[in-house]
Amino acid sequence: MGPLSARLLMQRGRPKSDRLGKIRSLDLSGLKLLSEHLDPKLLSRLTQLQELDLSNNQLETLPANLGLSHLRILRCANNQLGDVTALCQFPQLEELSLEGNPFLTVSDNLKVSFLLPKLRKVNGKDASSTSSQVENLNRELTSRVQMISEALVASGGTQVHETGIPERPSKATAAQEPRARPMALKRSGDVSLSLSPSKRGCPSPPAHVEGSPMGSDGSQPALDLEPLHFLQCHSKNNSPRDLETQLWACAFEPAWEEGQARATSQTVATCGGEAVCVIDCQTGIVLHKYKAPGEEFFSVAWTALTVVTQAGHKKRWSVLAAAGLRGLVRLLHVRAGFCCGVIRAHKKAIATLCFSPTHETHLFTASYDKRIILWDVGVPNHDYEFQASQLLTLDAASIPLRLCPVASCPEAYLLAGCEGGCCCWDVRLDQPQKRRVCEVEFVFSEGSEAPGRRVDGLAFVNEDVVASKGNSLGTICLWSWSQTWVGRGKQSTLAVVVLARLQWSPTKLAYFSLSTCPDEGIVLCGDEEGNVWVYDVRHILTQQPPLPAAPQAPTQILKWPQPWALGQMVTKTMVNTVVANPTFTYLTALTDSNIVAIWKRP
Repeated sequence: MGPLSARLLMQRGRPKSDRLGKIRSLDLSGLKLLSEHLDPKLLSRLTQLQELDLSNNQLETLPANLGLSHLRILRCANNQLGDVTALCQFPQLEELSLEGNPFLTVSDNLKVSFLLPKLRKVNGKDASSTSSQVENLNRELTSRVQMISEALVASGGTQVHETGIPERPSKATAAQEPRARPMALKRSGDVSLSLSPSKRGCPSPPAHVEGSPMGSDGSQPALDLEPLHFLQCHSKNNSPRDLETQLWACAFEPAWEEGQARATSQTVATCGGEAVCVIDCQTGIVLHKYKAPGEEFFSVAWTALTVVTQAGHKKRWSVLAAAGLRGLVRLLHVRAGFCCGVIRAHKKAIATLCFSPTHETHLFTASYDKRIILWDVGVPNHDYEFQASQLLTLDAASIPLRLCPVASCPEAYLLAGCEGGCCCWDVRLDQPQKRRVCEVEFVFSEGSEAPGRRVDGLAFVNEDVVASKGNSLGTICLWSWSQTWVGRGKQSTLAVVVLARLQWSPTKLAYFSLSTCPDEGIVLCGDEEGNVWVYDVRHILTQQPPLPAAPQAPTQILKWPQPWALGQMVTKTMVNTVVANPTFTYLTALTDSNIVAIWKRP
């Protein structure tokens, strides 16, 4: 179908007229219309139009200035719409049909109720229940803000700017199986938090922050970070009393705008228990929640796939891979809110997974079966189905805990932190062997990782420098990939070239994951006291040798605040995972008390 014409509108309009201004009902369904075919200059001449049918076309968006101010009925079923914001231009709309648009979600129904106050029917059903739900949420939020403000005034606290939105109660689900993954267990002296029944997320007063000098070259200023939200969104049966569900991993969704090298997102995915949540860090709203009864999710990873729509247009899909106890990888279409593929990857639990930074469909999975498998998940077809294929199998001598493609040559080598140490595999696909053993095991001299010791934290700080952490006391190691690799020869065991060591908690507990922000030169790690250790290592990366022998102090330590608005004080909690987005605008920490904490740098 080409562009619309006045003649076509008069042919398909009612009542029949030779003037567009007299048409009150228009049927444009089934014409294979694209978004660009909706010409605002032409359609705005339909000044009396009250009913418009755009069903069964190929519309991805609605133009924002159609000028149909009298429209009361709009049918847009079976299109490719991905957003409802443009509907606000129809303030008189009473009936709306959006069925069969796979990119719209339940949350869009709530958004429609905000945008269209006169709406009576949505998809043929009474819209009053949705409107009531929106009104109830508004009343509840207003009540909570007032309650929190009064508490702040009484306690001399600061003014509240944000509050979270609770999730609707979900159906009861099956009890969880015992955890297969090693845990950093609570100590007997830890105090549990009792949450008020109505609270899921809240803002917090500023966390206590300690700044520390960074070596002999003077002190660096503490980074300005303020807590935004504390969310409890992974509870069993949505119970506010669930403080036992273990949260394992989180990952920020990359922003996929082309030409924006430092583009980043404020959307983070978290996993724990039987749920995967996608959260807007600024608002604290849980945008999507996916549950798999009987599963316990240990890891999540993002990619973006280029798919071709039925209209022949290329579109970028954000896809989230989630895996855990059952050895399955679930590929989640986040925007549409459903699982569109399952890979039966391993017979034992999957500890971690990651996508290749250079091949958007290549996924590494690491399992308790002591194997790492490289998959090509492929691109979904028009029915949103994946056909995954296995490319490589990498055998490990111990359980792999962290995966990290080598930053300078991700297509060639993969690093893994394992229960038995740090190992490297050749993952080049032009080699004939499809099953491979570890090429090199890295050993660490005196310090945080001794030979054969567990490496439970691993990430690149830049193209060359690796940050790693083991189960020895008190340090994080920074070492050079290039300087280490150049001395390899034919050795199967290789001593790393250590650049510096960072002072960390002296805890004997393990499985506190570290992360980095390469563009910002930041290293992050939680600890058993609920602290977040923040290191700005840019001065170390540029400093000429010899570097100080003593471990470098953190730039600052974010202390766990007193979440007064959650009902009781948490005096001790563990932060086992902490991740920031690439520009270090938002920081997300996961605790062993089923709390997701979000900080922001203004």
